[in-house]
Amino acid sequence: MNATKYILSLIVGLSPAMIQAAGISSTLTPTVIVSTQAEPVAAGKFAPTWESLKQYQTPEWFRDAKFGIWAHWGAQCQPEDGDWYAREMYLTDGAKYKFHLAHYGHPSTNGFKDVIHEWKAENWNPDKLLALYKRAGAQYFFALANHHDNFDNWDSKYQPWNSVKLGPQKDLIGGWAKAARKNGLRFGVSVHAAHAWTWYEPAQGADKVGPFAGIPYDGKLTKADGQGQWWDGLDPQDLYAQYHGPAAGFEKGSSIHARWNWGNGASQPNAAYCEKFYNRTMDLINKYQPDLVYFDDTALPLWPVSDAGLKIAAHFYNNNIAHHHGHNEAVLFGKILDEEQQQCMAWDIERGVSPTIVPHPWQTDTCIGGWHYDRALYDRNRYKSAKTVIHMLADIVSKNGNLLLNIPVRGDGTIDEKELAVVNGIGDWMEVNKEAIFGTRPWKTFGEGPASEGAALQAQGFNEGRGKPTTAADFRFTAKGRVIYAIELGWPTNAVAIKALGKSAGLLDRDIRKIELLGSREKIKWSQTGDALKIEAPKKMPGDLAIVFKMTTQ
Repeated sequence: MNATKYILSLIVGLSPAMIQAAGISSTLTPTVIVSTQAEPVAAGKFAPTWESLKQYQTPEWFRDAKFGIWAHWGAQCQPEDGDWYAREMYLTDGAKYKFHLAHYGHPSTNGFKDVIHEWKAENWNPDKLLALYKRAGAQYFFALANHHDNFDNWDSKYQPWNSVKLGPQKDLIGGWAKAARKNGLRFGVSVHAAHAWTWYEPAQGADKVGPFAGIPYDGKLTKADGQGQWWDGLDPQDLYAQYHGPAAGFEKGSSIHARWNWGNGASQPNAAYCEKFYNRTMDLINKYQPDLVYFDDTALPLWPVSDAGLKIAAHFYNNNIAHHHGHNEAVLFGKILDEEQQQCMAWDIERGVSPTIVPHPWQTDTCIGGWHYDRALYDRNRYKSAKTVIHMLADIVSKNGNLLLNIPVRGDGTIDEKELAVVNGIGDWMEVNKEAIFGTRPWKTFGEGPASEGAALQAQGFNEGRGKPTTAADFRFTAKGRVIYAIELGWPTNAVAIKALGKSAGLLDRDIRKIELLGSREKIKWSQTGDALKIEAPKKMPGDLAIVFKMTTQ
């Protein structure tokens, strides 16, 4: 994922026009055309062109699902030192460099490859975790297939640096897939490795001062250097992908963000790199048949350098249709999508929420803490609460979106007790109120209240927490048939007044026949005037996160 602290420092103050310009046009022409000889594109309805991909329709199961949980889990969780460890451990002015020196040694000899060697995932129990997430209401589950660290968490045919041969010596994607399907959850994989080419460039650096000054980090090591080492026979360049000259200023931690879309002086990936990424991703799809694929890329991976992303997308859709007897069940995600690209795939907003209803189904991806496990967040009690998650979920669903929530996993494969409490809190709310979430559609307006204005999206999203805090005066609406659900984001101490449901608002096609409070048998007293629907404050509270009024119309 993109490091939030860097992104926010770069995007504050951008106008909507400038933010829109951060996308990548579909009209550009790629220079690297990958070969499909090793991994052919499945024949079918979709061709690897933007025009053909515009035929895509989001499947109804995804529109009904609303909530997924993600294990953004890989070797970078082993140090328990937070996001982007494999990059920032090579940046001498950062805390992760100092941490790495203290715990692993100097990166000239003990680089990220050696963190992988220590990662064992010894307590990983996917069946237990997936049963927990199902109880919390998750309808789909995502596993991290690879990150910008370029390490594949499956029995990878094209990447020797993978979790079956090294580290845990387990097929993590295979294990997650089996557990998800056992629990009746749709299965997704997230793929981030397209950026390893530039993301790992700090591994080509060296200390500028001190006893190791001028001694290169391990990012330029080759297979020949491994003689007698634990990694003897492996080529570090299969992992680091640094057989190229780095871009100017590569030693600066924030330099990559301006070059995320392969511009502003970014070193350009060569054909071998693009083709390897293509083959790896095709292998992943063919082995595990995921229902969802998430790319941490603007538009599609390696666009516009290569057509690899277009070919992967066409194959994913065609292959999925073939496996579902002519029905499309596939969902593919990209970021900062223009209007045309939103027809080709689902729009993913990172750590943010659309301020309005979106016509196409979309998704927020966020986390209760950091993307990779961070012990400091645990120690400082900095996780999102179950209440915060439920309020986000209600807001997102009211705007035609889904919420994908990452629960950080420790290196050993477990979650901590504070995370468990959050997940259980979500599950407790879902047991009472899930009918207001699953299978619903947006109503005529998404909601009302002081926090309804939201905040403008910035780059990939990143407006999370930037609007007004929610209160009992805030409502979010969902609908199902003749039922309207009003989710109140707090507990009313006085009578409730919902303006959108007043007669003069003109939004109701039918009269309200009955109002119930989910989780309560209390008779709800209400009246409707021109100004608002007025509901007397219930006497007993069915929960302390958010309450739901169920309104059945004639």
